[in-house]
Amino acid sequence: MNMTHYMGLLADNQPWNLLLFMAIPVILAETVAITELFILFSRKLDGTLRQINRFASIVGGVYFTGVFIYLMKTAVIPLTASGGWLGAADVIAVGFYLSGIIPLGGMALLDLGLICKAWDDERKLKLHAIFVAIFLVVAHIAMIFGMLDPTLLMSNAPMAGMEGMSH
Repeated sequence: MNMTHYMGLLADNQPWNLLLFMAIPVILAETVAITELFILFSRKLDGTLRQINRFASIVGGVYFTGVFIYLMKTAVIPLTASGGWLGAADVIAVGFYLSGIIPLGGMALLDLGLICKAWDDERKLKLHAIFVAIFLVVAHIAMIFGMLDPTLLMSNAPMAGMEGMSH
């Protein structure tokens, strides 16, 4: 089966690429998501869970900024310049993966106090939860399209089981 560049990246250089590009960002984001649920239900905006949440949020945003820059320079720009994309599924997978910079970066900026400084704690909590939700959606879209055979969404790809049928 053909692989998207997203899956190829994770499959190459085992286990390092999987750890660097999937495990670390996802573990940090899931830590934020899980602690966020407790914070939202308890409304306790201080204490150990909030500190873990804040730490994972800041580290995740800073870390993913590095991943974003690295992959833009070493994958996205070269693939675009050379016409090396493997179809729509490939572009969607990589594009949604890299769009994780918006919610992860947003959470880090919020927790570092670089944005929304004048907002009250309730409004910041809502925005933080929205960033968590956005990250979960874009990460899962990236994973779903990343696992597809990239030829499935190509206009000239035969439909499975329909190769020999006449019109």
